Amino acid sequence: MINFLNLEYFLAVAEELNITRAAKRLYISQQSLSNHISNMEKEFDVQLFNRTMPLTLTYAGRALKIRAKELLDLKDETYRQLADIKDFTIGQLSIGVSHTRGRFLLPVILPAFQEKFPNIELHLVEGNSFELSNALIHGEIDLMIDLLPFKAENVETVPICEEEILLVVPDQILDRYFAGRQESVKKELESNADVTLLKDCPYLLINKGNRVRTIADEIFEEAQLTPNILLETENIETVLALASKGMGITFYPKMFMSGNQDGSGSVMKKTGLNYFSLNYMRSHGILAFGCHKGRYLSQATEEFIRIARENI
Repeated sequence: MINFLNLEYFLAVAEELNITRAAKRLYISQQSLSNHISNMEKEFDVQLFNRTMPLTLTYAGRALKIRAKELLDLKDETYRQLADIKDFTIGQLSIGVSHTRGRFLLPVILPAFQEKFPNIELHLVEGNSFELSNALIHGEIDLMIDLLPFKAENVETVPICEEEILLVVPDQILDRYFAGRQESVKKELESNADVTLLKDCPYLLINKGNRVRTIADEIFEEAQLTPNILLETENIETVLALASKGMGITFYPKMFMSGNQDGSGSVMKKTGLNYFSLNYMRSHGILAFGCHKGRYLSQATEEFIRIARENI
């Protein structure tokens, strides 16, 4: 009979390929761990490791490593499903989201979720798309929130809402570079937000690697324009705040504007800023939840998705 504890011990050694490190990771002695591996080899009547320096897996060991992961995942899924059947009002839920997006989305979702499920323990993992995809694939989070398409394989997606990147042009920039024809320039940008019209203006941009910056760079490249970049920063709120002071033009997600609302719920645009839709396909996207295909989706997770879609 397969012993799940032995599988966990074997998998640790198979991943570390070092008895000392694996024993330290498992908080057991090296001798005890070696005994477990030897017992498994006797049980299966195969050699799982080549006793080289470092250790290497035999063909049988490589095959068992794959099966061990599958069996341990299945065990975890089974326990979660049975716990759900017993009482899905308790448990854990891990959500992965980018730092900035979480700041705007979670205050909308979490209060409603916690009110209905006060005993669900929530864990938040923040990171970029690559980090969140890895966390989802390795079972470190139950859900991730990102823009379609997801880069990770074996991920099922549930659309949440549309997202759009806007061109943000301060009145002070228009006054400085288009004196006497500010209104006509605004009308041109409303009909076609062409950055070539703003080629001499300064820009405030988020650092490279961020999706908003990637889209901005693609727009500049398509327009064959080398922008006058006044400042680059990691914080997208910083660029908007500086734009509101008339320092330069920037790009900003429309969704994030919902964080600035008046009492009636309507969006309050920062004074002196003009927002224009970009005639660029990639500036329009779909925000979605991602979950690992084939893994059991707890009722708490399904409820989180439902509440999010109702409130965003």
